[in-house]
Amino acid sequence: MKHPLDFIPNEQRKPLFLSLLFLTLILFAVFRVLDTPLRTAAAPNGIVSYELAGEIKPAAEILASWDARAQLFAAFGLGLDYLFMPAYALTLALGILLAASRHPGAFAKLGAWLGWGALAAALFDAAENFSLWQFLLGDFQALWPCLAALCATAKFGLLLLGLAYALIGWLWPKSKRAS
Repeated sequence: MKHPLDFIPNEQRKPLFLSLLFLTLILFAVFRVLDTPLRTAAAPNGIVSYELAGEIKPAAEILASWDARAQLFAAFGLGLDYLFMPAYALTLALGILLAASRHPGAFAKLGAWLGWGALAAALFDAAENFSLWQFLLGDFQALWPCLAALCATAKFGLLLLGLAYALIGWLWPKSKRAS
């Protein structure tokens, strides 16, 4: 299996990665600001508490703990997240590709799978956000918080695996065969 971004020429990978990393970090900083009014006793981790609520009761308690302004911040953040998804997914996939290129063989093969996993994480994020939107708009079916939590768990798992891989690939001394 080939990495999904393998088509990008070698000399363009690092500059593209750095540009996307910059965009991702800016958007992450914006989300930190947007998350501040979402941190309540019912949602100590802000939007992440809402993403992982998993059931109607805790999700409804989180929404009830947010005033109209906080719900507006949540809605805006859910919409902005659709810009963030391709930014973080492509950044991580490129980071994985760069790490994989340092270590041929089994490590690089795992990197191809994790590159696809980074892109899949964004798809899980999109489904999660759709579910959170439905609940935020008043469709209080048990499906929405459950689906959001399942998708968020898959998303966070794939992102953590990809991030760990990329960090290990960069911290592990470069293979002489990769030179």
